[in-house]
Amino acid sequence: MKLHHLRNASLVIETEKHVILVDPMLGKRKTIPPFTIFRYKPKRNPLVALPKNSRDILSRVTHCLITHLHPDHIDKAGEVFLRRKSIPVICSSKDEKALVQRGLSVIQTLEYWEPQKFLDGKITGIPAIHGYGFVAKLMGNVMGFLIELADQKSIYISSDTIFTEHVEKVLTQLNPDISIVACGTARLDFGQPLLMRMDDILKFVTLAPGKVLANHLEALNHCPTTRLQLRTALSDHGLLTKTSIPNDGECIEY
Repeated sequence: MKLHHLRNASLVIETEKHVILVDPMLGKRKTIPPFTIFRYKPKRNPLVALPKNSRDILSRVTHCLITHLHPDHIDKAGEVFLRRKSIPVICSSKDEKALVQRGLSVIQTLEYWEPQKFLDGKITGIPAIHGYGFVAKLMGNVMGFLIELADQKSIYISSDTIFTEHVEKVLTQLNPDISIVACGTARLDFGQPLLMRMDDILKFVTLAPGKVLANHLEALNHCPTTRLQLRTALSDHGLLTKTSIPNDGECIEY
């Protein structure tokens, strides 16, 4: 199995049979307004271009998973790509109506904690809480995914979430081989962080039973945590050997 990290939370899971795109933010640099104006510099998003090898990787995509509707997870260019290629989409039942209205081909919807057949295996929707305190309500619903395909390592895409009992349950009871965690510690101009603080990232990596892949880094103006800061913190706690912090366009083989 190969995991191609494209940019931010956009990644591609590639097996011999299936090529699954997750959260396609595929637009050019600076096509989305700043997410924060006062707390951090008001730069337009994404801050970086898609890697040069993304076109080749995207040309093989067979399915798409969407965790939630924020523009850093599915943007206009992502929608155009999915429509043009008629890519089948799998999402939360709460997002189905909006995605169908955008012209996407939703073939399967998920409820939290209810496993369903998926390709040659199964998929389970996992609750995600997008922020500490009241800001999580404003962020709306988010769904993580536990993907268990035949003869492949299991993957937990935790998506945009803080550390919760749901996250802990997946890591300690469902034992994913690979766990993906959003590490940018995003913040708006008001409220607490929208993603895990560093102490919760370290807790996540500590509890993860297998390998960890860190994403949601250095692509958006409201995500201050850098790859170097994350690498240093993981190294200081003896957790770097089990964690990959891929550069945009990098492929990790498991």
